[in-house]
Amino acid sequence: MKDFLTDVETLRAKARENMDMGPVTDAYGADVKRVIHVLIQALATELVCVLRYKRPFFTAQVLNAQSAAAEFLEHAGEEEGHADRIAARITQLGGQPDFSPDSLSTRSHSEYDSSMELQEMIKEDLVAERIAIASYSEIIAWLDDGDPTTRRMLEEILAVEEEHADDMLDLLSKAT
Repeated sequence: MKDFLTDVETLRAKARENMDMGPVTDAYGADVKRVIHVLIQALATELVCVLRYKRPFFTAQVLNAQSAAAEFLEHAGEEEGHADRIAARITQLGGQPDFSPDSLSTRSHSEYDSSMELQEMIKEDLVAERIAIASYSEIIAWLDDGDPTTRRMLEEILAVEEEHADDMLDLLSKAT
């Protein structure tokens, strides 16, 4: 059986060291700068996905595809929630979330799409969700036990991205 981390007095003393690091203590097992960098890319991906769903929402309304429009709007809101959670975690770790539109597309894992046909919009959103699923899966495996808080957050986001992909696949089958 593994011994307890340390005695209580040492644990208390260590907690008082480097208090400006907030939640990042000696127990943090990841490279915090690298984690922040990866999260900034994830933030850009989520922000691009918000835009990817917002434009099709309005386009689908014009095409009189109300069920697709409703799905796009719901997904846009969920992607915005993901972006907010990721930005909050970046801040917790001592970083600065990057919302700059000038470099958003170069930091994002997925690309912005401006398709005008419903079927093509759905296909491209499915591709973007598959990219998010692959990248979050890779990040989660990379984090392992080094940052369990970030890993759990990304696991929760990953589950929603998988639902989004399933929704897009369902919409695609109805649009063909």
